[in-house]
Amino acid sequence: MNARQSRLDALRSLRERETGSGYGWVLSTDVPPGLQQSLQTAAAQGLVELADREVRAELSAYEGRPVLWAARLSAQGHDVLTYLNASPAPTPHSTPPAASEQVIELRPAQMDALRVYTNLAPVLRVAPADGLVERVRTAHFDRPNNRWRMTLTPGQIDSVAYAFHLRALSGSVAEANWFAREYGITYRVDGPTSRPRAVRPSSPTVSP
Repeated sequence: MNARQSRLDALRSLRERETGSGYGWVLSTDVPPGLQQSLQTAAAQGLVELADREVRAELSAYEGRPVLWAARLSAQGHDVLTYLNASPAPTPHSTPPAASEQVIELRPAQMDALRVYTNLAPVLRVAPADGLVERVRTAHFDRPNNRWRMTLTPGQIDSVAYAFHLRALSGSVAEANWFAREYGITYRVDGPTSRPRAVRPSSPTVSP
């Protein structure tokens, strides 16, 4: 188990014990030594609040015995668990794509540019293809390769190209140029209609 998962498990355990506590604090008698050590580490990261001397004195009075240690989730620790529960589970990167789908890999900066586009979905005139917003939200981060991985339909891939087209028109052509080279898809203005459309040229290039 990695350090992050161990930390999250410790926070969950603390929340469960905190819910059943009559004081809003979890006492050392209710925490195994290994969990207490993990919570001490989480406290150093601002995720757990440890009772100070005054609070321990009050708890000692309630308990009728000395309370030497007590903890509860900090506001940040509470928010971490709330955010975690609200976040969709990432799609496993090992799931094979359907016949009509393709695995797309983006560098973090490219993913940031795509997220700008999907976050603006409610106000855009050319909205992202159906399902793209959710695919972006559930993308898997391949940490060793520093890439975000998504399995997308052709329409969703066209929307990624459109997002990078907007990025190119607003200042940076790097993302659009890279996407055209890597996946052979770019946006160009169609002569007869004067409207941009996704094309897949044999030797794709994007002009600044």
